[in-house]
Amino acid sequence: MSGLLQNHIAAVTGAGSGIGRAISLGFAREGASVAALDVDGDTAAQTVASIRAAGGTAEAFNLDITDRAACDDIAAKVSPLMGSVSVLVNNAGINRRTPFTGDPANVIKDWSDIMAVNLDGMFNVTHAFLATLRATKGRIVNIASVQSFAHMRTPNSAAYTTAKHGVLGFTRALAAELGKDGVRVNAVGPGLIETPLNAQARANNPDIARLSVERTPLGRTGQPEDVVGPAIFLASDLAAYVTGTIIMADGGYRTV
Repeated sequence: MSGLLQNHIAAVTGAGSGIGRAISLGFAREGASVAALDVDGDTAAQTVASIRAAGGTAEAFNLDITDRAACDDIAAKVSPLMGSVSVLVNNAGINRRTPFTGDPANVIKDWSDIMAVNLDGMFNVTHAFLATLRATKGRIVNIASVQSFAHMRTPNSAAYTTAKHGVLGFTRALAAELGKDGVRVNAVGPGLIETPLNAQARANNPDIARLSVERTPLGRTGQPEDVVGPAIFLASDLAAYVTGTIIMADGGYRTV
């Protein structure tokens, strides 16, 4: 099956690498025109170049999602250039692995930074595109985490776990409120996906991957492409009666 997102305009945050890049490429393969949003404009441009090389349509936008005014500006620019956004993927995020009992200055900075990107940033982008999404009866796909439910066995920050719980709460709250407007809001919950975001942590602490794989029934870590299928499903008409839910892409981590 192909063309599941034909005629859709999809805005994807964190589109320059990892899961965001994979979703952008996957959406384009299904016929969507992609607005690739990233704080690193060069990587967003690389994603766009890959999409265009494959015959797709995309535009790159440099965006710091912690800047609310910048989010409003980008939302105002996308529609005249590409058309009305009907799919929003809130993927951009950061992680730090400072223990809550660690150096107080680092703990406080990590908390502030993670909340600014992973929660406030998601709010900023969603609010900026809200009018367009209501007008198009659009779809919002938020990238949550296995940590939207529990703290993983590997060392990780309390801030990240708290933020990802918040992503799931935000998803459910918006689904309840926006359903009357025909807007569907869902989430994908990745397990340990090998991305540039966690490459250094995996290299410095091999136990991160080992402990995750030991608990994962499918017996491996994930790749960005493993998140693409669930995201396409939730953004497409195949999920026309699906809202307020989360699809786990964790290799079965939460089942054991």
